[in-house]
Amino acid sequence: MDDLPEKPAKQDKNDEPKKSKPSSSSSGVSRRDFLKISGVSAAVPLVSHVSALALDDTAHVQGPGKVPVSLNVNGKKLNAQLEPRVTLLDALRDQFELTGAKRVCDRGTCGACTILMDNKAVYACSVLAIDAQAAQITTVEGLGEPGHLHPIQQAFIDNDAQQCGFCTPGFVVATKAFLDQHPNPTPEQIKHGLGGNFCRCGTYAGMRAAVLQAAKTKGA
Repeated sequence: MDDLPEKPAKQDKNDEPKKSKPSSSSSGVSRRDFLKISGVSAAVPLVSHVSALALDDTAHVQGPGKVPVSLNVNGKKLNAQLEPRVTLLDALRDQFELTGAKRVCDRGTCGACTILMDNKAVYACSVLAIDAQAAQITTVEGLGEPGHLHPIQQAFIDNDAQQCGFCTPGFVVATKAFLDQHPNPTPEQIKHGLGGNFCRCGTYAGMRAAVLQAAKTKGA
């Protein structure tokens, strides 16, 4: 019995060597300091941007009351006092009595209010009048008048390309923009090119025939 080895004494848990935590000096920056630095760094550009906007003298707020608006329509300069929220369609119809562009959907989908801005077809209901001041605007009234019709207008009459006629001004203007880009269109191009205008009477066959006639007419 005397030869049996003695059991090692139990070591108290408190006596175990404690693992030392890495000091902030070993990593350079503590986690807490890193988060603080990151937050400040992210905030500085934002504050700088806001300050720059506040000091920007070119930023000019207009409205909500009426402001002077000047439009170039059919070669004439038209002036009015309008609220910035007024659309080009409302300005043309209500202020300048140019009622060729029609208000139908008022959502920019039917094409009845189509006008030309710098020779491009645009829905007047989707443009603010105040934003159209630098553009050259052409309405259906600027294309022709009774006794001196534009070839496109005459082609619509010759081909009976209207029934109720409510959508006709928009189609005429859209056709003008289309033929400027496609002077010798194919039937398929016409169908695609006038796809942004809608006729509830369904006179599309007459309209496409009118476009083909206008394309062959000098000055279309």
